Amino acid sequence: MIKEIVKDRDFLSKPAEPATADDAEVVQDLRDTIEALDDCVCLAANQIGSTKAIIVYEDNGRTFVMLNPKIKIAAQPYQAQESCLSLEEVSEVKRFQMITVGYQVVANGNLVSRTKRLSGWTAEIVQHAIDHCAGKLV
Repeated sequence: MIKEIVKDRDFLSKPAEPATADDAEVVQDLRDTIEALDDCVCLAANQIGSTKAIIVYEDNGRTFVMLNPKIKIAAQPYQAQESCLSLEEVSEVKRFQMITVGYQVVANGNLVSRTKRLSGWTAEIVQHAIDHCAGKLV
């Protein structure tokens, strides 16, 4: 279901709860919402009103989902200016050109651990979404 974007700073500043294999509805809501928005490349579950640590992002026309994402390795820091659907201001943030993310996916009803290396723009948007899971306003 397509959800409205949350703009409540108090809600957005709370760290997310761990996602479970039972959070399929939140995953589907995230997918539906990101696909319905023309100007959106990543979303965290708190941006649609869920307290779970789940993000979605688009890369080369495909939508990817990460449950409980954590940055394991980060290299080549730089300063970036980012906007956010949930906040009106543009933020100056430290990002990394290359990251390795540990996360989970649901497979056969169970959580399965995965690792993905990302770089460039994709690394930046995933870092933005992971910050949302940590309750950081960006």
